[in-house]
Amino acid sequence: MQATIQFDRFNQMADADCQERIRAARAKLGKKAVLLCHHYQRADVYQHADLTGDSLKLSRLASQTDAEYIVFCGVHFMAEVADIMSKPEQIAILPDLAAGCSMADMANLAKVERCWRELNEVLGNAESLVTPVTYINSAADLKAFCGERGGIVCTSSNAGTIAKWAFAQREKVLFFPDQHLGRWTGHNMGIPMEQMVVWDPDQEYGGLTPQQIKEAKILLWKGHCSVHQMFQPTHIQRFRQEHPDCLVISHPECCFDVCKASDYVGSTELIVKTIKEAAPNTRWLVGTELNLVNRLAEEVKAEGKIVQFMAPTVCMCSTMQRIDPQHLAWTLENLAEGNVVNRISVPAHEAPMAKLALDRMLAIS
Repeated sequence: MQATIQFDRFNQMADADCQERIRAARAKLGKKAVLLCHHYQRADVYQHADLTGDSLKLSRLASQTDAEYIVFCGVHFMAEVADIMSKPEQIAILPDLAAGCSMADMANLAKVERCWRELNEVLGNAESLVTPVTYINSAADLKAFCGERGGIVCTSSNAGTIAKWAFAQREKVLFFPDQHLGRWTGHNMGIPMEQMVVWDPDQEYGGLTPQQIKEAKILLWKGHCSVHQMFQPTHIQRFRQEHPDCLVISHPECCFDVCKASDYVGSTELIVKTIKEAAPNTRWLVGTELNLVNRLAEEVKAEGKIVQFMAPTVCMCSTMQRIDPQHLAWTLENLAEGNVVNRISVPAHEAPMAKLALDRMLAIS
């Protein structure tokens, strides 16, 4: 093993030079390294991906690859899932440790444990009445929390299936950290809005009365995606006025009114599939991250399809943008020299229970 190559050497490097060095390092590594990229990844990194997809697809792929190094071009919780689901001898790597998720940060273990204690006070025995469900956009310790308490993980692809399973176990669901995905999922199950209450973790008992807690079917954590909250129903109304024959598709992390006003609602995989399989010469307004929308627009342009971003302002996942050609080149060159940088390793006391919650998800989705 040679001395670790310091990132400072790459920080001011031109993108074109980085691209050459990425390709050279990948050629040297061969099959020892696999690159996983989420759909929201920037184009100059996404082009190097071996495997692409949304969170559910990448969870499955992380468990199936045989590469020694799993280089995850995404955000922190995704690399944690790769570490949990991969073989013990495999190493998960995140090219920039600052690539996090603001939504995931809205729920932490201390606040969720406090919520659980308060639910126990009100309900008597939360573990017999409430199934904890965490969106995959969460830290490993919250996945472990769910695993220990008979709970489960979900993604935007399988939230409906997971919710049915959760209600088959117990009469209530605690859903965190994204209230919008939880609300849309409950709505699709026919649960009245008044039985889906928002739990504010910064207030005692979530800011709810004992009666509200007892009558609730879903307790929705007060969390959201900073990208998807930018989309508004007025964006859809304006677009429909200009293009009456348009079609609107949105991610379920959007607010309820945006989802309600859309023709289709689904995960990034569903958005890609729906538009690619649509009839030629159709026009689409898309409520999800900008990199995905721009890439999709280019891919279907030859069929006469027009794909437009929903918000009038630029809106992309800023933390995922941190994975740039400079960080990727630095990471791969170090691996090619036998140096592991930015390894993501879930603590041994968390990994088994987190894996249990993920395995439950994969088994039924």
